[in-house]
Amino acid sequence: MSVINTNITAIAASRNLNASQEMLGRSLSRLSSGSKIVNPSDDAAGLAVSEKLGAQTRRIKAAVTNVQNTISYTQTADGFMSGMTKILSRLSELAILAKDVTKNTTDIALYQQEFTALQDQLRATVGGTTAEIGGTAGITAPLGAFNGITLFGSNGAGLTVTIGQAVGQEMIIGDSNLRDGAMGGIITQSSSGAYSLAIDSSSAIGDITAAIQDVATERASLGASQSRLELAATTLQVEFENLGAAISRIRDVDVAEESTQYAKYNILVQSGTAMLAQANQTPRTVLQLLQGQ
Repeated sequence: MSVINTNITAIAASRNLNASQEMLGRSLSRLSSGSKIVNPSDDAAGLAVSEKLGAQTRRIKAAVTNVQNTISYTQTADGFMSGMTKILSRLSELAILAKDVTKNTTDIALYQQEFTALQDQLRATVGGTTAEIGGTAGITAPLGAFNGITLFGSNGAGLTVTIGQAVGQEMIIGDSNLRDGAMGGIITQSSSGAYSLAIDSSSAIGDITAAIQDVATERASLGASQSRLELAATTLQVEFENLGAAISRIRDVDVAEESTQYAKYNILVQSGTAMLAQANQTPRTVLQLLQGQ
């Protein structure tokens, strides 16, 4: 049917051109942003899932930071205890030297001076109240601390560490209390400030040996916790990597595929524009009919 008022062919061509232009615009937006989901309508379900996974990855990253900080905490504590072992070894050596029958009282006093100085270092590292380690005053700010957390005090509940992104994914690091037991006997003072253990005490060698064992036991326990923390950190890193890959599959555009789509829609827009121009020429045939009258 030949009409002038309504050009159905041009309307259809215009509709097809608009659809091609819309798809070309979407493809261009995806390529320029690098994301398949530019608008929520592109993939509403995928957007919701990726947002949930994104929040999970952020929690995992925070957990990794927590675990790594805790590893630093355990390494710091182990470093202090390694130094304590060296001090205790020197104390045992001094106690043996003091038993040399060829040494006079002046020599013994010199050994005692170093012995006391090393005890002072141990006491300053471990710290504690007068109720715990005696003395004329407690040590509220011991050398053995990490970011304000006392390393060698009494803490029955231990240190709770978050090692995962979900609720309840925690582990407890037991306390390394060196203010009691054999180690406590080395650093405990009387109410006058004198150490309970002297270099010439009959039990000095046995007490120091027991303290060395005490520190070694705490180091072993701490080392086991550190091993678990390192494993947790590795697991979290793998989980973070795989979640990132899952999010990428949902949200990241495949540039090679989208470039092909872009070229396709670009050609369709050009051909659609040309065909719309041709469709707009259709009414001229009606004019030719009128001119023939």
